[in-house]
Amino acid sequence: MKIASIVGARPQFIKLAPFSREIRKKHREILIDTGQHYDAEMAGDFFSEFKIPKPDHALGIGSAGHGEQTGRMLIELEKVLMSEQPALAVVFGDTNSTLAGALAASKLNIPVAHVEAGLRSYDHTMPEELNRVLTDHVARLLFCPTDVAKDNLKREGITEGVYVVGDVMVDALEESRKAAEKHSDMLEKLGLTKRNYQFMTVHRPANTDIQENLENIVKAVGRSGVQTVFSVHPRTAKRMHEYGLDTRLPDNFVITKPLSHMDTVSLVSNASLVLTDSGGLQKEAYLLGVPCITLRDTTEWIETVNSKWNVLVGSDPKKIHDTIVHLNPPKHRPKIFGLPGASERIAKLIDEYLAHE
Repeated sequence: MKIASIVGARPQFIKLAPFSREIRKKHREILIDTGQHYDAEMAGDFFSEFKIPKPDHALGIGSAGHGEQTGRMLIELEKVLMSEQPALAVVFGDTNSTLAGALAASKLNIPVAHVEAGLRSYDHTMPEELNRVLTDHVARLLFCPTDVAKDNLKREGITEGVYVVGDVMVDALEESRKAAEKHSDMLEKLGLTKRNYQFMTVHRPANTDIQENLENIVKAVGRSGVQTVFSVHPRTAKRMHEYGLDTRLPDNFVITKPLSHMDTVSLVSNASLVLTDSGGLQKEAYLLGVPCITLRDTTEWIETVNSKWNVLVGSDPKKIHDTIVHLNPPKHRPKIFGLPGASERIAKLIDEYLAHE
């Protein structure tokens, strides 16, 4: 049968890679790229990096405000879905592409499957939270990475079509880690030694658009004295320049532009610590066995906090510094994201659903 996979941002391409290989064994996959990540620095060549077939439809939506961007996606996705008439539409994660894909398909009575369903930070100021809540409420198949995600859905009255399958990132990240070991030379390029540096990303508006918060983060990390690789998002670079922060960074900072996924995995897997406000990077750090400090007050990956491998500090400079100094996670790291093979389990459940329908 024909299945439409709708993606648009780098985290979704990473999740798509193992899924696409499995679903194409029995079905015809129509790959739709909304073009949400259009910046070359952020996007790169997803398709060669993650070994994904080129998209059947590249919509090229690009950047805009949330309403305008989502609206453009809805218009173009509706055209493609009406033309292709897939038996199922699959969306991933929590971006505007996720929500637009889910809405466009459901309005055309095309069943929606949500990979990474049930995540909740309960912070409704985050667009991602609204995207995943709304997507879950129109999806027919909800593939949860953890039991916590399933429980979140149950509290919202969603119990049908819900499956705990583990996380597709378990497989995807292991592939990336092996590739990084063979092909990435970022440690040599930056003059780093394993476990003697920390890796940081900051991109959320709560941290970048409030000057005090961004300055507090930079000062606290600088005060630690630990060599810090700071991979700077384009939005963050713009704000740093506006604040004059780019000319007064601490001496222990090593600044890089946005990196490929493989180079990011190389730097994260060899770091002593990760500092980030990214949801995906929190999970990747955990899977790679690296402690994480999350520069937010909430997280959709509460399991990593409960395991004491991740600590929420917001932009509080004292909390950031003290946690850098004292964070010492337990030796045991539970397999909270499940065993390998999530993509195979999802493909099998899709087969069963389509056969029944």
